[in-house]
Amino acid sequence: MKILITGGAGFIASHLVDALISCGHKVSIVDDLSSGDMVNVNKLANFYKINILDLDQLKTIFEIEKPDLISHHAAQTSVRISEENPLNDASINVVGTLNILNLCLYYNISKIIFASTCAVYSEPCYLPMDEDHPVDPKSIYGLSKLTAENYIRHFSKTSDLKHTIFRYGNVFGPRQNPLGEAGVVSIFTGQMLKGVQPIIFGDGNKTRDYIYIEDIVQANLNVLEDIGNNQTFNLGSGKETSDFEIFSSVRDHVGVNIEPNFANIRKGEARRVCLNIEKANKILKWSPQRSLNKGVLEVVKSFKK
Repeated sequence: MKILITGGAGFIASHLVDALISCGHKVSIVDDLSSGDMVNVNKLANFYKINILDLDQLKTIFEIEKPDLISHHAAQTSVRISEENPLNDASINVVGTLNILNLCLYYNISKIIFASTCAVYSEPCYLPMDEDHPVDPKSIYGLSKLTAENYIRHFSKTSDLKHTIFRYGNVFGPRQNPLGEAGVVSIFTGQMLKGVQPIIFGDGNKTRDYIYIEDIVQANLNVLEDIGNNQTFNLGSGKETSDFEIFSSVRDHVGVNIEPNFANIRKGEARRVCLNIEKANKILKWSPQRSLNKGVLEVVKSFKK
């Protein structure tokens, strides 16, 4: 299968690229390297340094590659940046997605797989949150991803384009940027290895649902064919993990004696997140295989290398 991946130089999508190539698929990548890194790019993939807002260049790549399927991971993912510059956030996450969708229709692409986020949900009415949980994003970022989801559903309803939407929990693993805003496992690891005292935003009891990168990749592989069509799935561990639990796990594996600093919780952040993953388990035959501690250990090992 010929697969075009947007954002393929980034943390999550670059791991997916590697897996797809290992499975024998022909992969092409579109990424403007605004947050991705060429170090992550598999040399067997065709790489194009293009912004998804550049419709003309995108159209050229669709004509050259003639993909069967699109995996759309390119996005502005920073909650803080989305609050500071909502126009930029909407441009990339909404208009960029519309560019991809219009080209999917024009070139008769069979399916699009979309990387969304659990940030589309509101503060939890109940835990774990399933796919029917009310959506009312607390952040501009979550709002832009929910808007993109809705455009994808609309395009599918009015055409032959099939879709699968994944709402990711907090994905972590090797290659995640330790200098970014998201990816607290990598951030804490990088800081502790340098002797820097990490900051926990809040009192340490804020929770997230952490999921290792290999498990995310497997879910994406499971829906390449006619499985999970026109459906939305949560991808997480199904467990709540507090900021301080993450801090303690990283500290244990790094092997340092350090305490965190605490700061005010940031605007747009939910206090508790835990995802119900029964739907993915039942329909996609998917369940997370890597435990949190083993995943953290892999991140620490990758940093030490």
